[in-house]
Amino acid sequence: MFTGIITDVGVIKEMVQEGDLRARIATGYDTSGIDMGASIACDGVCLTVVALGDDWFDMQVSAETLSKTNIGTRWRQGHRINLERALKVGDELGGHIVSGHVDGVAEIVGMHDEGDSTRVQLRAPGDLAKFIPPKGSVALNGTSLTVNEVEGDVFGINFIPHTKAVTTWGDAAAGDPVNLEIDTLARYVARLQDWA
Repeated sequence: MFTGIITDVGVIKEMVQEGDLRARIATGYDTSGIDMGASIACDGVCLTVVALGDDWFDMQVSAETLSKTNIGTRWRQGHRINLERALKVGDELGGHIVSGHVDGVAEIVGMHDEGDSTRVQLRAPGDLAKFIPPKGSVALNGTSLTVNEVEGDVFGINFIPHTKAVTTWGDAAAGDPVNLEIDTLARYVARLQDWA
């Protein structure tokens, strides 16, 4: 489990296609405190640590994960990604409950400055749009955000200057594919309605 509060920005050092894709990520985390097998959210994708160095860790990415995320289209050597270590009991829950199980890829369809902040419109995949309510929560590239408005499959969010400075959102542009995780509560409510 994660909170959607980004705690480091990593950089892709290399990617190697083995049986699965293997990604090496440079980090500012103290890797001596990371266990083999630990979960780290990488641009919102919960991945497992399979190797460690002084300032890097390796993750293995399955074909299923590649099919549901922007990893295959966005991650390249030098690409920056949002990182978050797994939530520990007693940690502050500053965002919302995020599983790191990406539901699909949204697309940035519009951006404009509004005061010091940036207003962003995204198009959700059609089957996920119904799970995104105004003033609800979404995780975008691992960042916990509040939905401002929804019109059909397009929804809007807002980035304050702090968020742009401590995440990769300062680099965002129209057309970018974005990892989208709908709110866990919305997922379970929809499943219960299917059974009713």
